[in-house]
Amino acid sequence: MIAFTAIGLLGLLALSIPVGIVLFLLGFGLDIFFSPFPLIRGLGQVVWSSSNSATLIAIPFFVLLGEILVRSGVAARTYEALNTWVSWLPGGLIHANIATSTLFSATSGSSVATAATVATVAMPQAERLGYDQRLFSGAIAAGGTLGILIPPSINLIVYGFLTESSIPQLFLAGLLPGLLMALAFMAMTAILCLWRPSLGGPRPEFSWRARIGSLADLLPILGLFVAIVGSIYAGWATPTEAAAIGVAIAVLIAAQQKALSLTMLREALRGAVRTSAMVMLVVIGAYVLNYVLTAAGVSRALQSMLGGLDISPLATLFVIIAIYIVLGFFIETLSLMVATIPIIVPIVVELGYDKIWFGVLMIILVEMALITPPVGLNLYVVQSARKGPFTDVMLGCIPYALVMLAMVGMLIIAPWLALYLPSTF
Repeated sequence: MIAFTAIGLLGLLALSIPVGIVLFLLGFGLDIFFSPFPLIRGLGQVVWSSSNSATLIAIPFFVLLGEILVRSGVAARTYEALNTWVSWLPGGLIHANIATSTLFSATSGSSVATAATVATVAMPQAERLGYDQRLFSGAIAAGGTLGILIPPSINLIVYGFLTESSIPQLFLAGLLPGLLMALAFMAMTAILCLWRPSLGGPRPEFSWRARIGSLADLLPILGLFVAIVGSIYAGWATPTEAAAIGVAIAVLIAAQQKALSLTMLREALRGAVRTSAMVMLVVIGAYVLNYVLTAAGVSRALQSMLGGLDISPLATLFVIIAIYIVLGFFIETLSLMVATIPIIVPIVVELGYDKIWFGVLMIILVEMALITPPVGLNLYVVQSARKGPFTDVMLGCIPYALVMLAMVGMLIIAPWLALYLPSTF
C-alpha cells in the first residue's frame, strides 16, 4: 500500500492536478481499495476538525502582511538600504539579495513571497551590472527559503498545528539556525567570489553618511518584526493575534509611505485570499489522506518497516532525512509536510528525539525542496523575473543546497542550536 500511495501521488502530480485535489483523490482512492472504514462517514468531521482552529487563522494574516509590504514598496526600499551596508563584500549585490531575504522573511512567513519580492527588485540590476546570472539568481532562490524557517513562519505554524507543538517555541527554535544559515549563505557567496571574481560584480562603496541615512528605510520592517515577535514572547499576544497586529502596523507603514490606497488594499486582499485558500485546501486534503492512511494501517506499517531495519536511532534518522530529500524532488513543500508529519513525527519521537528540534530539521530539508527540480517553487519564481535558460537558476542553487545539508549536519551534531532559545525562554 505504501508503494501504491507513492506511485499514485507522483502520478497525479505529474498530470498537473492541483495538490489539494490530488490529496483528496488519493484519499478516496485508497479508501475504496484498502480502508476498512468508509471515508464518507467521517468526511464531514475530518474536514471540520482540520480547519476549525484559531491557530490556522494566523496564516491568512501573515500572507496579507507580506502582500501589503510588497505592494506598498517597502520591500524595494529595504533592498536599497541593505545594499549600502553589505554590497562592499566579495559578491556585491548578491549579499543584498540574501540580507533582504533574511529581513523580509522575518515578516512575511512565506518563502515564495520572499523570493518573488527580491527577484522582482534585484534581477534587473543583475542584468545591468553584469553579474553571473547563475549565482545571482541562485542566491535569490536560496535566500527566499529562509521565509519558512525564520519566524514568523507559515510552515512552522502548520507543523505546530499538526504535531500539537508550541508555536512560540517553534519560532524560537527556528531563529538561530535561520540566522546562521543566512550568514553561511553570505560566507559561501564571498568564498566563491574570492575564488572566481567573475562570478560577482561591482562592489560599490557607500559613505557612512549614506549608510546612516538608509536606516530610515530599515526601521519600518525592523519595527514590524519586533512588534510581532516581541508581542508573542512578552505574553501580550498569541501568534494569531500577533499576526493581526502585524497587518495593522503594515497598513500604517503603507500609509506613512504614501502608498496606501483602495486599489493596493484590494490587490493585497485578493492575493492573500488566493494563497490562503491554496494552503487550507492542502491542509484539509492532507487530513483526509492521513485519516485513510491511519485507518488502513500505513502508519503502523511504516513504523514496523523502519523498526525492522535493526539499525540505531541515528541511522534511522539518516534514512528519514534521505526520504525527505528524495521526496523533495517531486512534492511541493507544504504538501510534503502535511502528508508526512503525522506518520514520521511519531516515529522520530519514539526514537528519543525532540519534536521541536525535528521540526527545525525538517523545515531545512523542506527548504531544499524549494530549490531542487523539478518541483522547486522558488526556482520558477526567480525564473519568471529573469531572461535566460532555466538551468542557470538550478545550477546557481547548488552551493546553497550544500550549505543546507551542512546545517542539517550541524543540528544533528549540536541540537542545542535549535533548543537553546526555547529552553531559555
